[in-house]
Amino acid sequence: MKDKSIGHAEMENGSMETTELEDGSIIEELLEKPYWIADILPEQVPADSAGQYFRVEEYYLQQAQMEILHRKYLNIVLKLNCYYDIRFSCDYGEHWELNPAPGLLEKLLTGGSRTDTFHILFDSEQALAVLNSDDTYLTVYHPTEKLLYLLRELARAEGLFVWKPEQ
Repeated sequence: MKDKSIGHAEMENGSMETTELEDGSIIEELLEKPYWIADILPEQVPADSAGQYFRVEEYYLQQAQMEILHRKYLNIVLKLNCYYDIRFSCDYGEHWELNPAPGLLEKLLTGGSRTDTFHILFDSEQALAVLNSDDTYLTVYHPTEKLLYLLRELARAEGLFVWKPEQ
């Protein structure tokens, strides 16, 4: 995967300059690959489930619960960033920030916005994680065995589950 850097210099405010990838279709390509879900539930709830999935989901979609949940996903992403370089985008891949500061990721992922989609690219693994600010799960596309292993272990430590939906 080639990289056309605009720059990686640290800016005065402590954040890193954004970069652009040479091939802007990387998100679309990876969204077509097999994916795994990191979630509050251990498997997909069947459509005919006797439980009260939608009421429970509504509870977790409340801002206070979403902040707790997104903090768990933040912890996973930060820990994965110890093993891999990541590129982060909140504008559908127009601009990518290489290894953003932990505080910036915290602000973005737990800031309470319910309209953002966050893309986290693992260049060396050719994998993509997507977190919609109004979803209770994180989707990881095309994870390698090692990335999937780490994701499972980190999710388990956060009280979350990783499962593969029917595709």
